[in-house]
Amino acid sequence: MAGIYIHIPFCKQACHYCDFHFSTSLKKQDSMLKAICKELELRKDKLSEPIETIYFGGGTPSLLTPKQIDLVLQTVYDNFHIIDSPEITLEANPDDLTEAKIDSLANTKVNRLSIGIQSFFEEDLTLMNRAHNQAEALQCIVKAKQYFENISIDLMYGIPQMTPHRWQENIEKALSLEVPHISCYVLTVEPKTALERFIKNGVIQPADDVVAAEHHAVLVEKTTAAGYHNYEFSNFCIPGWESQSNSSYWMRKPYLGVGPSAHSYDVVSRSWNVSNNTRYIQSIEMGVLPLTKEILTIENQYNEYVMTRLRTAGGVSIAEIGSLFGPKFKRYFKQNMQQHVALDLLICEGDFVKATKKGKFLTDGIAADLFMI
Repeated sequence: MAGIYIHIPFCKQACHYCDFHFSTSLKKQDSMLKAICKELELRKDKLSEPIETIYFGGGTPSLLTPKQIDLVLQTVYDNFHIIDSPEITLEANPDDLTEAKIDSLANTKVNRLSIGIQSFFEEDLTLMNRAHNQAEALQCIVKAKQYFENISIDLMYGIPQMTPHRWQENIEKALSLEVPHISCYVLTVEPKTALERFIKNGVIQPADDVVAAEHHAVLVEKTTAAGYHNYEFSNFCIPGWESQSNSSYWMRKPYLGVGPSAHSYDVVSRSWNVSNNTRYIQSIEMGVLPLTKEILTIENQYNEYVMTRLRTAGGVSIAEIGSLFGPKFKRYFKQNMQQHVALDLLICEGDFVKATKKGKFLTDGIAADLFMI
């Protein structure tokens, strides 16, 4: 099975923390959608596996009209083999999700909404320069539940000046709304973002890693008590409502990324499109794919396997490392994991190595220690 990711590079305004590729000018929207559809046609032979997930990311895909979404999805269906009941996700911002818009989206093939709430508090939304307000954050979820069963919301923690009490209230509000899936991400200060400038200039206090770790611990405790499964470091769901799209990335399934800056992966290589709207459109119009390709060495593949699997509840399979990458990698992993087992950061459960409660927030650093350079 495989997936398709479609990058919609437009936003109403720039969030202060975001370093994804996007434009706040919508002038080239029609040309962009034509180019995306043409790229899908140009790359129709790149995936031989049936498509089980289609994901509209961005940017802000909810800026698209239902007619535009149908156009892109029809192109996907015309050029690829789609399973009978694929997961089709649309990332959406609360300010776009009026009841009329939600109703019209429900009449497309989209069957899952991923809503970028980030916080239920006005102070946080203002700091992040989000386009929606507190009232829209609440109202859109209530309305969306009338039309969609499969709903995920995004929240952020580790935000400067966010108190533990405010973060706890965010979690409790999300749980009270009974959405089946919640993704929670720690706020990171990316280079060349407004947030980085504000911190450097003393306008905003820097994020505190200790506080972020405390926020994550509260998050795991609260969601677990409510019956949610922390199936990947940042993702929590009622059992049975795991994101199939996200899970495919962690399970080394191939995916095709279309649109400017979109990445593709076929296990042995990775490629990505140019992160420039004008150059992307012009290249596709000429029938030329504007992408860069990287062949993944066996070391790259092993490192990615360790990095992604260690973040999941299932953990790393020692036997699978041996079968996928060979005995040298299996020996290397078993030898180097011991220091983290001794520190109670990792635990062995039969063939599987998982992060402990103590080590969960440190998984990326632990994985880096286990990389083969």
